[in-house]
Amino acid sequence: MGKVLEVKDLHISFHTFAGEVQAIRGVNFELNEGETLAIVGESGSGKSVTTKTIMRLLPEHNSEIKSGEILFDGKDIAKLSEKEMQKIRGKEISMIFQDPMTSLNPTMTVGKQIMEPLLKHQNLSKPEAKKRAIELLKMVGIPKAEIRYKQYPHQFSGGMRQRVVIAIALACNPKVLIADEPTTALDVTIQAQILELMKDLQNKINTSIIFITHDLGVVANVADRVAVMYGGKIVEVGTVDEIFYNPQHPYTWGLISSMPSLDTADEELYAIPGTPPDLLHPPVGDAFAPRNAYAMQIDLEKQPPMFKVSDTHYAATWLLHPDAPKVEPPEAVKKRMRKFANQADTTPHKEEVKNV
Repeated sequence: MGKVLEVKDLHISFHTFAGEVQAIRGVNFELNEGETLAIVGESGSGKSVTTKTIMRLLPEHNSEIKSGEILFDGKDIAKLSEKEMQKIRGKEISMIFQDPMTSLNPTMTVGKQIMEPLLKHQNLSKPEAKKRAIELLKMVGIPKAEIRYKQYPHQFSGGMRQRVVIAIALACNPKVLIADEPTTALDVTIQAQILELMKDLQNKINTSIIFITHDLGVVANVADRVAVMYGGKIVEVGTVDEIFYNPQHPYTWGLISSMPSLDTADEELYAIPGTPPDLLHPPVGDAFAPRNAYAMQIDLEKQPPMFKVSDTHYAATWLLHPDAPKVEPPEAVKKRMRKFANQADTTPHKEEVKNV
């Protein structure tokens, strides 16, 4: 399984009136063919900034790629001109945004919006593009596609609008699809429907997906691998099973234990104490140390490297150093992990939510 995308030691800053915000501080990850990589973490951890940088969608007037590489098809995207990037954006790499209503142009029919990338990147005639647009509407599960093709975004429900956005993103059969919390604005039933749709379409066109979310329930159902972000860095990465059943970083423990399950009505929901770091003045040591009950003196003085847990599992915590005390997740965390594992198996099947 070859690499489709590789991010190497990426550093991104925003220049503000208050000073330089070091939003991304040395991010490394890779995306393989046909794989779904989930990037999880609290708001402000750097998930969206990282992926918008891949698409080169950050504002040029105050953002800067300080260093690092984003390798796609042997090219460093970070060094491409806007004109060169336009040949990739929407054709080779596409993106689905969080709110479908703000992603669609309210003054254009959905058919014309699906036709745009086809006309620009596929060199199709208008009749060919229209035929393909209707096929895409059918592919994403929109009934009466010939009629819907002529309608405007406000005539669609939230779930149907997100299907249209997915159709636009997949119009050119991209090698990489970035989904930035595509189900957050939807209710849980429609969410399950959209997730099933994305998995089905991934199998059909063999695209690779980067899935950004803060919902670990979504991760368990769609991802092959998981990267956990905190304070502009990836602090743990591994397969879904490794992250959910053998997490190593205290921050990952906190994320899993703060995830509600179906039978937590009589329990107090866990919350990670404290707040994320101020990246105007990044900490010298481990950014999570002030919120970490297991922090040691070295956490305040030096950033931990990525320690190898297995060939596919790495975590940046000094607790994995050979000289560190042996610490296991608290029993409360283990209990929540077991509950969450059971909950992850209860997502409705696509047949049950069809045409909702």
